[in-house]
Amino acid sequence: MYRFAPLVLLTAASFGQVFEVGPHGGVSRLSGRDIGTYTVGGAEPVTLENGWRFGFRMTLNNWAHFGHEMGYAYNRTTFRINSDPVQEAGTAIHQGIYNFLAYATPEGSRVRPFAAGGGHFSNFIFPGLSVTQGGGSNKIGYNYGGGVKIRVSPQWLIRFDVRQYVTGKPFDLPGQSGAIKQLEASIGFSFVM
Repeated sequence: MYRFAPLVLLTAASFGQVFEVGPHGGVSRLSGRDIGTYTVGGAEPVTLENGWRFGFRMTLNNWAHFGHEMGYAYNRTTFRINSDPVQEAGTAIHQGIYNFLAYATPEGSRVRPFAAGGGHFSNFIFPGLSVTQGGGSNKIGYNYGGGVKIRVSPQWLIRFDVRQYVTGKPFDLPGQSGAIKQLEASIGFSFVM
């Protein structure tokens, strides 16, 4: 009889948890995007340009006002060598994200504003390579922001997010200093279980 006690407690604890999963998409605005210089025929400044993003988020709300969120985002950007003429190539940033969420309203509310903070890793891909070829520059950073979730039915919600990601600059190019900051503004929807 005592063998089943942990299983019963685990099952009872999981009943109070709400799981959300769904996609999101939006814009990615970069600041501090000067990532160094490229030195072929002279020192030319290199930047990463603004772009767009899409991904998915999974959230486990295990307390009335708190939750945990994990996700992945694909960001499309442009690698730009500011020479004469300008040289550009499309590239990507892959991100794995964890955030702790604090809600202003309790679980079960139709509208739930929230604050988010946590860590992430970013894999910046050098133009012409792919993540599977090992052509990335991995950087770890922190992020913060907030948003609002609006329940539109018992099983579905829409969400609006604004996040700031702060990461070290990629590719170890000469002349780097500071961090690159990425501002996300996105909209998404989630299935609620």
